[in-house]
Amino acid sequence: MFEFVKNIFSRREVRSTGSGFTAELMAARESWIAGNRGIAELTGTAQACIGMWENGLALADVSSADLLTPRVLAMSGRSLAIRGEAVFLIREDGLVPCADWDLSTRNGKPVAYRVSISEAGGGTTEVALAGEVLHFRTGVDIAAPWAGQAPLKRASLSAGMLNALETSLSEAYENMPLGSQIISFPESANDDLENLGRGFRARRGRVLLRESVYVSAAGGPTPTQDWKPHSVTPDISGAMPKEMLDASRASVLSVFGVLPAMLDKTAQGPLIREGQRHLAQWMLQPIAKMIAEEMQDKLGESFSIDVMRPLQAFDTGGRARAATAIVQAMAAAKEGGLSDDQIKFALDLVDWGDK
Repeated sequence: MFEFVKNIFSRREVRSTGSGFTAELMAARESWIAGNRGIAELTGTAQACIGMWENGLALADVSSADLLTPRVLAMSGRSLAIRGEAVFLIREDGLVPCADWDLSTRNGKPVAYRVSISEAGGGTTEVALAGEVLHFRTGVDIAAPWAGQAPLKRASLSAGMLNALETSLSEAYENMPLGSQIISFPESANDDLENLGRGFRARRGRVLLRESVYVSAAGGPTPTQDWKPHSVTPDISGAMPKEMLDASRASVLSVFGVLPAMLDKTAQGPLIREGQRHLAQWMLQPIAKMIAEEMQDKLGESFSIDVMRPLQAFDTGGRARAATAIVQAMAAAKEGGLSDDQIKFALDLVDWGDK
């Protein structure tokens, strides 16, 4: 009996770590309190990037546009940029956007959904299997492969910095005495000061004649300065708000795949084109690939979505020159008596074999 009790109290307590139940519960609680959106989405910088995602996907070429209409792609792009996820219910008359959802998983893959659909007279809730739902995700974490994360959520420090700067500047310009000045005036009655103050109003650009303050009041000393205003506008240049704001905006732009130089006032055509190619090639086209993969898994059809061609995300002149050089090279190869296999081998060397 003593040995049995001793064994009970000598056992070590084993707890799970990582993505266990407690960790997932705490993460869900934190997400519910803090929200799954970045606070910087209210800024013009974030909205400009969100608009690029939205409109870039809306212009994409789709092999089958029956379900993936430009309107659906635009909603998907905006939801992916803000929430990191987009869920649509598959119905006979098209895709139905879902405002909110929760799901159950097996082996890390969703098997069933409970979705909320917004209506003008009030929302409805439906339960659907995973095969009836299109779930687009971006920024997926290996600890939660069934959920996506928005760019601002993944870069919450940069988002918070931009939000703090723009909020501080907004409050400063709203509350500080911007452009206000104080003019020293000899001792006088309040009525005289009010009349003098009203005399300065609505007289911008006019010549104002006022009595000099070089007078002696009650035997006191004569003032040494005459009508010299003192500005009370705070000097915030020491805090370098412009530099900090530019750096924060550049960080948020980079998170969305937008080159900060694109929004520079000195940006020229080649820079804008390279920025568009960077956005389309490294951000929008991979997202389009994942959308096409989800469509193929759920509908069993082959889908292709191309963002590069509609956005003209390439050097048009350089591509034309390359096409001319290729045609001339193929004509010269035919004249030289090269076989088709030899020409194909040469094209494979420059990744043009299957084109």
